Amino acid sequence: MSADQMSIGELLTATVPMVRTLKLEYLETTAERAVLRLPDDPEYHNHVGGPHAGAMFTLAESASGAVVLAAFGDQLGRAVPLPVKAETSYKKLAKGVLTATATLGRPVADVVKELDAGERPEFPVTVAIQRADGAVTGEMHIVWTLRPNS
Repeated sequence: MSADQMSIGELLTATVPMVRTLKLEYLETTAERAVLRLPDDPEYHNHVGGPHAGAMFTLAESASGAVVLAAFGDQLGRAVPLPVKAETSYKKLAKGVLTATATLGRPVADVVKELDAGERPEFPVTVAIQRADGAVTGEMHIVWTLRPNS
C-alpha cells in the first residue's frame, strides 16, 4: 500500500514511532475532527495507576496532528504543519482506556487563503481526553502553523 492509499491513521502508525509505542488507535479522522484511543496498558501507568501524563499528552497531540493532516494534507507539497505551542490541563484522575477527540478551530478555507497570500497561518486545535465513563480527564489547546516550504 502506497502512502497515497494509506489512511491517516495507517500513515502515522507507520511513520511515527511513538504512535506505535503507545499502540494508539485511530477511530475517526476527518478535516473537522479526529478521535484516537489509548489502550489501558500497565507499561504506561504512573504512580496512581492511570496513564502517565506524557502518554496523555502524546495521545492528545497525536489526535491534533491527525485532524491537521486530514484538513491540510493536500497542502504538504508547499507547507509543513508544525505545532507552535500547547497547553494541557489535567482535570480528573485518568484510569483505563482513554479517548482523545481533537477539533479544528478555524475553517480550512480561511487557513489556506492565508497560505495562498504568502502568510504563515496559525490555527487552534482543541482536544478533550475522556475516560470510558465519559468524564473529561484532560484538555489540550494547541496552536498549529503551516510553514511554507520556501
